[in-house]
Amino acid sequence: MAEVPAPAATTLPHQTRTGRQTVRTVRSSAPSGPAGPADAPAGRGARAPRGVPGWLWSLPPVAALALVFLYPLALVVQQSFSPENGGGAFDAYASVFRSHSFREALGTTVWLAAGATAGCLVLGFVLALIIAFVPFPGAKAVAKFIDVFLSFPSFLITLALLFIYGTVGMANGLWTDVSGGAEGPFHFLTTPWGVLLAEITYFTPFVMRPLLAAFSQLDTAQLEVASSLGAKPARIIRRVILPEALPALAAGGSLVLVMCLNEFGIVLFTGAKDVTTLPMLVYGKAILESDYAAACVVAVVNIAISVGLFGLYRVVSKRAGA
Repeated sequence: MAEVPAPAATTLPHQTRTGRQTVRTVRSSAPSGPAGPADAPAGRGARAPRGVPGWLWSLPPVAALALVFLYPLALVVQQSFSPENGGGAFDAYASVFRSHSFREALGTTVWLAAGATAGCLVLGFVLALIIAFVPFPGAKAVAKFIDVFLSFPSFLITLALLFIYGTVGMANGLWTDVSGGAEGPFHFLTTPWGVLLAEITYFTPFVMRPLLAAFSQLDTAQLEVASSLGAKPARIIRRVILPEALPALAAGGSLVLVMCLNEFGIVLFTGAKDVTTLPMLVYGKAILESDYAAACVVAVVNIAISVGLFGLYRVVSKRAGA
């Protein structure tokens, strides 16, 4: 009996698939013709709309800043160059610069600001070291209280000092009760030293806050290695902690210096009549003497010093990463 050949239908599916793949390949490689009417809307819809120029978005905040801040500042500068009683543009400046009260106020402002900044740096560094590295109950609560303390007004701290060290304060009252004297010995709040104490008390947390942030990022392994090698605590502070704290100290000290130069409430509430700073001189010239040209001159000088120191603060803060 002759052999019956196997049906060739078993190869058809493979050939059919191969043929379909070839057809699809040829179709995909064929050049596409011009887009039809149905493709035109899709092409137009894919085009991104043009955005609003960036400089237009800056106009509203710049206009608000110019109206609220720059315009009054420009009026102060203009008034300093155009005194009401006539004269040249720089007559008010020459008169103010020649006056003894201005030179005394400038010197008092500078030394109070510098002294308060130095005191805040020393006291803030010591207190931040204790809070960050000396374990004691309530350390975290104290650190959080510092954040709240930054929101207190300056005159509130001054009033607290008056309640303690004022003429009729607690310290003098306790002294008179014990000694039987007519008055107590504490009268330094009405002197420059009282103003200095109040400013150090109020502005020290502004130094502690960046220091605590810097200490929280310090690698404790360095402290452990230094301690295991026999380094004393003073050496660890000087060689390990202080270099890491210098940027935070510089940023906090620059901020305190700017704020002390413009402090008005502390000097006013201490009642120190012999202490006249530049802000107090502006108040006296404008309110008490009605010499607005001289008050504007002093204000311009104060603004120039503050802006220069604020620029220094921004540079230091940028380098410190604050």
